Amino acid sequence: MHRFKELHVWKSSRIFCKSMYELTANFPDHEKFGLTSQLRRASISIASNIAEGASRRSNKDFYRFLEIAIGSAFEIETQLLIASDLNFLKEDESKRILNELEAIMKMLSKLMMSLKK
Repeated sequence: MHRFKELHVWKSSRIFCKSMYELTANFPDHEKFGLTSQLRRASISIASNIAEGASRRSNKDFYRFLEIAIGSAFEIETQLLIASDLNFLKEDESKRILNELEAIMKMLSKLMMSLKK
């Protein structure tokens, strides 16, 4: 088992989740059950899958949960691009949050590679 609370990627994903909640608070009310909900759930999924995977006994199982976490990250990326297309995000907000997400995706990929060794 891994100690997920010590993983930098888990800590970063929690910060990212908070950022996502703050960012989507400014989305239109009619998106409450659309993009707002989707983005929030997917951002929670990243940290949650890292934690759940870390509890597994094998690296193979942990790797599978990291795959799910990175899948959620790609889902968020797509949804953020759509939110930008719909002008729900300012360009600087979009760049900032996408950069945060990219950093998390890189950390997840590196952790996944380390588990394959």
